[in-house]
Amino acid sequence: MLISQETLNEIKTAILAKTPPSADITEIEFEGPEVAVYSRNPQILVDNGELVKNLAKDLRKRIVIRSDPSVRKDQTKATNLVKDLVPEEAEISSIQFDPNIGEILIEAVKPGLVIGKNGATLRKITSETFWRPNVSRAPPLESRIIKTVRDILFKNSEERKKILRKVGRRIHRKQMFPTEWVRVTSLGGYREVGRSATLLRTPESSILIDCGVNVGRNTTKDMFPRLDTLEFSIVNLDAVVITHAHLDHCGFLPYLYKYGYEGPVYTTKATSNLMTLLQIDYLDVAKKEGKMLPYASKDVRDLVLHTIPLSYGEVTDISPDVRLTLHNAGHILGSAIVHLHIGNGLYNLAIAQDFKYRHTNLLDPAVSKFPRLEALFMESTYGNPQDVMPTNKEAETHLMEIISTTLNRGGKVLVPVLAVGRAQELQIVLESLMAKGMIPKVPIYLDGMISEATAVTTCHPEYLSRKLREKIFHVGQNPFLAECFHKVEGRDERAKIILGDPCIILATSGMMTGGPSVEYFDKLSGGAKNSLIFVSYQGEGSLGRKVQKNVNEITVMEKGHARVLKIEMEIHTVIGFSGHSDRRELLNYARKATPRPEKLFLIHGEKSKCISLASTLHKMLKIETKAPDVLETIRLV
Repeated sequence: MLISQETLNEIKTAILAKTPPSADITEIEFEGPEVAVYSRNPQILVDNGELVKNLAKDLRKRIVIRSDPSVRKDQTKATNLVKDLVPEEAEISSIQFDPNIGEILIEAVKPGLVIGKNGATLRKITSETFWRPNVSRAPPLESRIIKTVRDILFKNSEERKKILRKVGRRIHRKQMFPTEWVRVTSLGGYREVGRSATLLRTPESSILIDCGVNVGRNTTKDMFPRLDTLEFSIVNLDAVVITHAHLDHCGFLPYLYKYGYEGPVYTTKATSNLMTLLQIDYLDVAKKEGKMLPYASKDVRDLVLHTIPLSYGEVTDISPDVRLTLHNAGHILGSAIVHLHIGNGLYNLAIAQDFKYRHTNLLDPAVSKFPRLEALFMESTYGNPQDVMPTNKEAETHLMEIISTTLNRGGKVLVPVLAVGRAQELQIVLESLMAKGMIPKVPIYLDGMISEATAVTTCHPEYLSRKLREKIFHVGQNPFLAECFHKVEGRDERAKIILGDPCIILATSGMMTGGPSVEYFDKLSGGAKNSLIFVSYQGEGSLGRKVQKNVNEITVMEKGHARVLKIEMEIHTVIGFSGHSDRRELLNYARKATPRPEKLFLIHGEKSKCISLASTLHKMLKIETKAPDVLETIRLV
């Protein structure tokens, strides 16, 4: 670390030369991608925003001002001061302290009143307590996983600080080799859907984008990313970037920590919480079904401690020659398109793994404009010419007709859904249809991880569509709090629902690869009055894909024995609710991507769809297009 210490000494010299002695700076240290400046008189630096801004611009580093521990008020006095400074109308729900970085986390029903006009109240809190306030909105639904993540971070804050400092020194090390080439190796999710993993390498850096599992496969060769390639080295890995929380993009990530990875993971805050939820659930389901566990809960904890959350549009150094920016992907809460700026302007690429290029009830459409763009990697999930989805209104009408018909004849409606994304989209639609009297008023049961994922969604309203935020905060109507929704607490309640009156059931998993959706299907499939509605992509090899083909019977395994299940219930597929772009949206995105890339790579789709879309886009845009295969390496420069 001598090389990075030399860099740090240069930064210290520059900062001390340009800051007033009265700031009384006691320590300057790398903390992850940021340079942390500790001061006995931090208010001088906080009040002089231009000074800090110019320093960051000159040094080309992100700078954060922290108070020296010696000047901070003790936690009891600081708590009382916060309560005195913040109006009661803010409804503070909790105040927590992180002494290792000098932050005070304030959670309130009305965070705007904690912040104050133009940040005036925050500045008062800083100047009177010498703690740096971090304000968040108190969620209307309590999230167990967010509490778990916070507890891990607060109980291990000293370890977290050491991790950030170690990561910081690796990021800001002196560059040893000139960035003369850029290579990308496909480790999974190319000409297939599942186990997404892309390795980017330069002479200086090694970065992994996504690390997922293919839940529809049963062999190690097909289920997990191909980390056995010579291109991949866990020792040389600088960073991992996660696009979103679905298991096919993050489900294998804790495995890296099990086998020695000690570096950072970059993603959005919402994705950080959601992927922790889904990884813990993945282990729980695998354990119950007697499947192989690729990692343990301890590895998930290590991942939490190494995760560095980023906001959309925030430019961050993640290695000496690579800068990362995350942009909204419109797929699920917190999903991101990854933009990487390589070298000193040498090359720019964007990886749009899963994205939605139109408005949905839940999210705004994916970002298509970037500062620079030489190569674009984009999904092909619905890349065939026939993969055209109806409008949102047409999809909602189709769903309404099936539900109304089923309920009116005394049947039950089962909708297998992904806990994150499709479940919340369906909740908004169902609540609206029921409120308008367009479907019968029956209970809507949420089973699996849906309720917890919805609670996380309510904790992160900043990621929701502008229209939905307006409805929640200004009209005072939160569809997720509607009385029609009921959380299923366990198997006993599940049994009562199966035997009970007509209802709607949203249950995981969305591809019926496990979880309560399989149990409901087993018990309801023999009833001709019932309906099953698929609303999302069914992966190759999954039970959902087999059922979707409208077969009359299917063989299922039960405690090692095969059993034939006769299907009497109606099977429907309602397209239009998917978080993926259809063929027209994919073509439109590639056409409108700004600036126009020189190279286009089609990924995340079945082989025929990747190739078909690549061929069409080549003819349409007159640029180089390709559909790489797994284990293929591409040289971009």
